[in-house]
Amino acid sequence: MKPQEARWAIVVPIKRLTVAKTRLSQSAEVRADLALAMALDTVAAARTAAAVDLVVVVTDEPTATQAVTSMGAVVVADEPDAGLNPALLHGARAAAASTPGLRIAALSSDLPALRPADLDGVLTAAMDHACCLVADADGTGTTLLAAEGVAAFSPRFGPASRRAHLDDGVYDITSSASPSLRRDVDTVDDLQAAADLGLGPQTAAALRRHPLWTPAQP
Repeated sequence: MKPQEARWAIVVPIKRLTVAKTRLSQSAEVRADLALAMALDTVAAARTAAAVDLVVVVTDEPTATQAVTSMGAVVVADEPDAGLNPALLHGARAAAASTPGLRIAALSSDLPALRPADLDGVLTAAMDHACCLVADADGTGTTLLAAEGVAAFSPRFGPASRRAHLDDGVYDITSSASPSLRRDVDTVDDLQAAADLGLGPQTAAALRRHPLWTPAQP
């Protein structure tokens, strides 16, 4: 049984694959395949983290819905259809309605190197705060926003989201986060950096199908 003293619901947003990751490739097929693969690796890491009791995926993407449901995640449609932050609030409320008493964390869907133990570690650190964040590798965005409940959960994802969250009084626990939790992917350089950390199986397989760079020769 998972530890009852650290029970979390993780909310993961997955946008339409046809409009995802436009800086990764000129091919819509390649972008969609990689975006889905990264999301599946992210959800898999969250599902197997010891501190996580529930993963809620907010998406209107049929392919993603089928895949994450088979992994044990709960899918809710993006009924607000008003952008990322309303979608995250919708997911958080759905999680609270499904399993009352859980802490809530929003997690970026493009963390292909994320390891369950790394997520557990930062969720432990988050227990000391009403609401806290982990910044992305560039230090300007946010990959995780964790709150003690829906009332304290006020996502401000988007450009310069770290500063927007800090201005709201959110505590920064980035120093407690491992690189795998900070390495989100928007570009080929980002994906290479994630590969250096160790990609999840879905992303590694997608990258074999669509090699975006030539491996360095020994």
